[in-house]
Amino acid sequence: MNFVPSSVFLTKGVGRHKYRLKSFEEALRHAGVAQINLVQVSSILPPKCKVISREAGMQQLLPGQIGFCVMARSDTNEHGRLVASSIGVAIPKDRTSWGYLSEVHGHGMNSQQAGDMAEDLAAEMLGTTFGMEVDPDKAWSEKEQAYKSSGLFIKTTNMTQTAKGQMDLWTTTVAIAMFLFDIQ
Repeated sequence: MNFVPSSVFLTKGVGRHKYRLKSFEEALRHAGVAQINLVQVSSILPPKCKVISREAGMQQLLPGQIGFCVMARSDTNEHGRLVASSIGVAIPKDRTSWGYLSEVHGHGMNSQQAGDMAEDLAAEMLGTTFGMEVDPDKAWSEKEQAYKSSGLFIKTTNMTQTAKGQMDLWTTTVAIAMFLFDIQ
């Protein structure tokens, strides 16, 4: 088996339960990947790896399989506390080069803030591989324009899940980039 993923899909979920572990399992179930044995990996989007729809990716999963993923996870048992999980994606224009995925595990951020941070992190990691240095104090919208106008990036995006904690329950959010392989 070639261990370089050929495709990736993004998914997200939220779970709530009186037990922390069960809350996490419910979040995975909501994301559609609870039946997979997940192995977390770091942040490289392989060259030529296609980003496919969640629906197309889900069709390729088999219960019990080992699945490699980049996962952001955040949880709370505090009533009213906002939790956020986000995966950022930065895809280079040259698809023979690798891209980056980032994870944001946060508290107190809304969906827009967490998503922007995740895209910003992925873009910055990719940009530095090309020798680009962008002022880290600039807003994401300004940095995004700098990255895209460089001609080195084709796309940035994110998958973000937020939720507020509820009384007497654990609340867990997950955002996942699930890798898939061509079986040969």
